[in-house]
Amino acid sequence: MFKKRSSVLIFLGVVMLTLAACSWTQDAASKPVKQIQKQPKEEQQNEQIQPAEELTPTLKESAAQVMTALKAGDMNTLAGWLSSDGVRFSPYANINTKTDIVLASDELEGSMADTKKRVWRTFPGTDDLIELTYSEYHKQFVYDADFIKDAEISVNEELGEGAMIGNLNEVYPKDSYDFVEYHIAGTDPSAEGRDWRSLRLVFEKVGDDHIKLAGIIHDQWTP
Repeated sequence: MFKKRSSVLIFLGVVMLTLAACSWTQDAASKPVKQIQKQPKEEQQNEQIQPAEELTPTLKESAAQVMTALKAGDMNTLAGWLSSDGVRFSPYANINTKTDIVLASDELEGSMADTKKRVWRTFPGTDDLIELTYSEYHKQFVYDADFIKDAEISVNEELGEGAMIGNLNEVYPKDSYDFVEYHIAGTDPSAEGRDWRSLRLVFEKVGDDHIKLAGIIHDQWTP
């Protein structure tokens, strides 16, 4: 009697295990299998190597690049910054739109080797002609001090002030132009501060960009 009952219990246990196993198999089969789609290698590379967005330089960044070219005497690089009207060179704060020399890009590129003398203006106090090659003018009225190393920099503010009255904003109106000034204060006690130098770079506004150099204005103490 006991053996028969044991056999029945064992049989029932086997049946229950079998039914449970079948139920688990059906549940597993009914669950969707998540498929992982492998991205093509070429698309992965395109996502990883995205070209950096080209940013327009700020006004100060533009001026810094122009100054670097001026210091190096790299007229080819400088020519790439020019306005379509060329760049006007003014040896002093008072800009003369009739006589100040304007150079176009192609003229500027070979200017350092050009032996042609030009009359850039007259010296204040003597009225002697400033008759120089571009290379000579560059050394005396453009990069005549280490502006990159020693200058204080301002935007749309004139730092150097002498006896000569400037007219920058009359020639280059604020709504169309901005300028960056590099100013070095006087350091020689015997000169009583009169050995200061300024260089102003005038940029034409093109939309929100400042990518066109329109004027290079040198300034210093004058009698």
